[in-house]
Amino acid sequence: MLSYQHSYHAGNLPDIHKHGVLAIFLAAMAAKPKPMTVVETHAGRGLYDLGGMEAQKTGEASEGIVPLLKKKLLPADHPFLTAVAATRKLHGANAYPGSPLIAQHLLREGDILHLMELHPQEHAALRETARAPGVNIHRRDGYEGVLSISPPTPRRGLVLIDPSYEIKSEYMEAASFIKELHAKWPEATILLWYPILQAGLHTLMLDALEGTDLPGVWHDQVMFSDTNLRMLGSGLFAVNRPYGVDEALAEISGAVSKLAGNR
Repeated sequence: MLSYQHSYHAGNLPDIHKHGVLAIFLAAMAAKPKPMTVVETHAGRGLYDLGGMEAQKTGEASEGIVPLLKKKLLPADHPFLTAVAATRKLHGANAYPGSPLIAQHLLREGDILHLMELHPQEHAALRETARAPGVNIHRRDGYEGVLSISPPTPRRGLVLIDPSYEIKSEYMEAASFIKELHAKWPEATILLWYPILQAGLHTLMLDALEGTDLPGVWHDQVMFSDTNLRMLGSGLFAVNRPYGVDEALAEISGAVSKLAGNR
């Protein structure tokens, strides 16, 4: 579980799907004056170099963020694109923000960010890139850590769940965690990303989630028709999605679908 490093995959199509929706949710929540708490179970290092050896080895960003920016499939003021632009202004033209930096860009003074990361190298890098007032960086198991602080103060907030899925059991662990988290923190907006692979293990997870009475559920899958990725598609599942975001969600899903070669 500690072997996964996102530097090889930063800025790829699943990142555009996941980070685009995350930015939409956070922007909608930040538009209201009440403070909020944002928590991540698997934060990663927060900042990625698309010109680095790892990203160049896979070239996955060339199917994701690179053509997204060139083809202008999203408006320039989209919260995801403003986070990318702000990151590149600070860190250079090849920089790509992970979810911690996207959250930092969209959160306000008085909001709280908790970042869980167990991988020692990723945690060390995260401490360098995400250190700021209101940011709490934890080296601990993400599920245990989030449950231990739930419900937080402020109670209004969002949890991003983005495990590596290197182990088959992680699919059902994610489903169990969502149900336990919702019971402890029913107000939380929960956003789960998952890969769609040939084995189809995500279907068991979705069956477990959709068989419950979770509120404000939103679910989206984008299949990949013409990419070099090993996965068949990207999926997102949300609980308590913010009000008024459906049009923006359809827009980001459509943009990813076009980049994936779908007609």
